Amino acid sequence: MLCTRLTNARFLTMDPDHPVAHDLGVWQGRIVGLDDAVTSLPAREVVDLQGATVLPGFVDAHVHLAWTGFKQSTPSIAGRTRVDDVLAVVAEAVARTRAPGDWVSIAGYDQRALGRHLTADDLDRVSDGRRLYLLHDSGHGCVVNTAVLDLLPAGVPHENGFLAEQAMGAARALRLPHSQEDLAEAIGRAARTCLAEGVTACAEAGIGGTLFGHSPVELGAYQLARDKGLLPLRVQLMVSAERLRPVAAHEADGIPRALDLGLRTGFGDDRLSVGALKIYTDGGMMARTAALTRPYEGLDHAGQLQDDPDVLTDVIVDGHLAGWQLAVHAIGDRAADIALDAIERAQRLRPRPEARHRIEHAGLIRPDQLPRFARLGVTAVVQPTFLRSFGDDYASIMGEERAPWMYRGKAFLDHGIPLVGSSDRPVADGSPLRAVQFMVERASASGQLIGPDEAVTVDQALHAYTVAGARACHWEDRLGSLTPGKRADLVVLGDDPRSVDPSRIGGIEVAQTYVDGLPSRPRA
Repeated sequence: MLCTRLTNARFLTMDPDHPVAHDLGVWQGRIVGLDDAVTSLPAREVVDLQGATVLPGFVDAHVHLAWTGFKQSTPSIAGRTRVDDVLAVVAEAVARTRAPGDWVSIAGYDQRALGRHLTADDLDRVSDGRRLYLLHDSGHGCVVNTAVLDLLPAGVPHENGFLAEQAMGAARALRLPHSQEDLAEAIGRAARTCLAEGVTACAEAGIGGTLFGHSPVELGAYQLARDKGLLPLRVQLMVSAERLRPVAAHEADGIPRALDLGLRTGFGDDRLSVGALKIYTDGGMMARTAALTRPYEGLDHAGQLQDDPDVLTDVIVDGHLAGWQLAVHAIGDRAADIALDAIERAQRLRPRPEARHRIEHAGLIRPDQLPRFARLGVTAVVQPTFLRSFGDDYASIMGEERAPWMYRGKAFLDHGIPLVGSSDRPVADGSPLRAVQFMVERASASGQLIGPDEAVTVDQALHAYTVAGARACHWEDRLGSLTPGKRADLVVLGDDPRSVDPSRIGGIEVAQTYVDGLPSRPRA
């Protein structure tokens, strides 16, 4: 007997062997059959989906759950365009604290909305003895007041209170880590948001590091969230490469650096597992720290690398030698050069053709870099919504020649490069459907077309958020398509993305999400 049979729906399976179905059977959390194989079988529950369109649950291959959850409960200055209005919000947050010396965190900081960066002097006007920390929306910088600057080690660079990249990490290090309880609650909040948008599996893009580490025992917080029933979707954890350390392994192992006990990609189960090793090579376009081969338009610099190129290369190579899948953050084309060079060196030293190394973001990829991606078997994990939300700004700082190279779609596919969709939430909107719409239209929120030649079909965009996302996370044997034997993770939509006008795709209702064949919201 089936546990559940879902019927009267248009199942877009993403499986070329059975692309469309009308019935789907579930037993013990797995899909056991489609159409005639299950239509006549008895079932404990039969659910009439009343003609809805059903897809495999979306896979978001690059998110920040803890950061998303904390941001949702942190005072925010998002949308403010006047410095005085920003400072008023900060002053309100300061007033809610108890004593001088308390830390006050503010979310939603983006200097572009204000026309300039805030300064430590600005914040000092409303700090009342507190330590103020305003995190840039990109996650690659922050603004602090003088009370924080005075605590930083000598030599930490800043510009009137703005700290970028590793300098920001020095400010974060001054604070106590979050408790596991608080982390678990934040993770749960973010996970519920993902589920409501049809995401049933995601990859947390970096725990335990300087930029996005929230605790030295952060992995335990995800286990706690699972134990407490706060983790309603599948999560794969990328571990920051900063956690690697030299080990005295047997010379035959060829492992120069490793995580404690040799833990690496693949440990865990269907619900919570360890994924790729996360390595940062540069910053971000929003903060103007992505590393380019030519300066930003209108600026006198070309961004920055996170470390000396030789140091970055050694980390990438050592991670590969230790058996990790690599997820290399490289937004600018200079950073991508370093990542590709290092991956090529690593594969030459110890060939691992099925490692499925990834470049996260691949924000600006020159035409000459595309064949190298393909030859090395590297996956491009892009964030289409960056251009939907920030495309006008990004196009202006890249200039006419480079703008079409940003967050590519069709060029990756034409070269045989796996194209994977993701959100990087909370940096940008997390909805997969709105990202699919951009991939098809290549239009920013204002309507500006950005790299229209990079547009893909609806089917290709959906593939990037299902089949390709699952493969990038080594989940292809259990997720990504509605195929018998795989987990019954589904998203029920109010319309068919392939049949509506592309301008309507982002507004399609997510009516229900299933994980292991169970609905996320009770049916009426």
